Amino acid sequence: MRVAVVGLGAVGIRAARQLASTSEVEALLLRDPRAGRADEVAAAIGAVARVDHTTELPDTDVVVLAGPCRTQVALARDAVSKGCHVVSVSDDVGDVKALLELGPEAEARGVSVIAGASFAPGLSCVLAAHAAGSLDRVEEIHSAALGTGGPACAVQHHAALGGRAIEWRDGGWLHTPSGSGRELCWFPEPVGAADCYRGALPGPLLLVPAFPGIARVTARVAATRRDRLTGHLPMLRPPHPEGGVGAVRVEARGWRGSVSDTVVLGVMDRPAVAAGAVAALAAVSAGSGSVRRRGAGGLAELIEPLSFLHELARRGVKAAVFEGRSLFA
Repeated sequence: MRVAVVGLGAVGIRAARQLASTSEVEALLLRDPRAGRADEVAAAIGAVARVDHTTELPDTDVVVLAGPCRTQVALARDAVSKGCHVVSVSDDVGDVKALLELGPEAEARGVSVIAGASFAPGLSCVLAAHAAGSLDRVEEIHSAALGTGGPACAVQHHAALGGRAIEWRDGGWLHTPSGSGRELCWFPEPVGAADCYRGALPGPLLLVPAFPGIARVTARVAATRRDRLTGHLPMLRPPHPEGGVGAVRVEARGWRGSVSDTVVLGVMDRPAVAAGAVAALAAVSAGSGSVRRRGAGGLAELIEPLSFLHELARRGVKAAVFEGRSLFA
């Protein structure tokens, strides 16, 4: 298959490297608005990669949109109109809503639009699907994430704490102030515990359609007091080129027979590394036709979680159950 990666930031570069080492990928096209960036990355990756200098969207089977948030929707529309699968790493609520609205056209054209294929959402959606699958009936899913993958991710994290949070509760959407709902969440070691808060996070938008009849879905993000106080202001200092170690945690509550049960899964990794692997694997899944259906949705709805997690583990991104036991040796 032919794959294009548009946007070569911290996540886009990782996705491109993962795709270059994937046997199904015959050609990898790279594009970035910064002069010389794509040439530099292509030279580092090798012969499978080449730079796309055209102004039109590349003619490929799959396009991975890894540029900044609020720049991806127009490209996604163009790709779908050309019969190209789309994988977006955006974690912006507006982007995710707009991408999901492409569902009917994508289905009619026989392609998939995979929204939120990153760290959280993305990996969190896969964990949620796997955790829920071990229950006879799932009633609640709660996710939390810590860390950022790069400058664009850090900017979006900051913005999420200044917006309105979205939660699903008893059949309807609940909008609450970001930075509220403090909860101490335990992530895989060595990250440990962190205070997490509501934010303008798109995870619930992607999880609710995957679990019809679910009673409650929430998403939180780790934040400091300064993060919460300055979320509505411009960032006070430039973000780091790439964040450090991060983590994601998903808790599924439901029933096994007549007994209530809770399953907690988590991953500890550098967010950009994990997000790049998730985006690349999502692109391969779409291009190879192994997604569950055509149209638009998140990974919890479109992929088989266990095989996806197995492949992520093979690529170095390993999940663990709450007790700390690795899911995959």
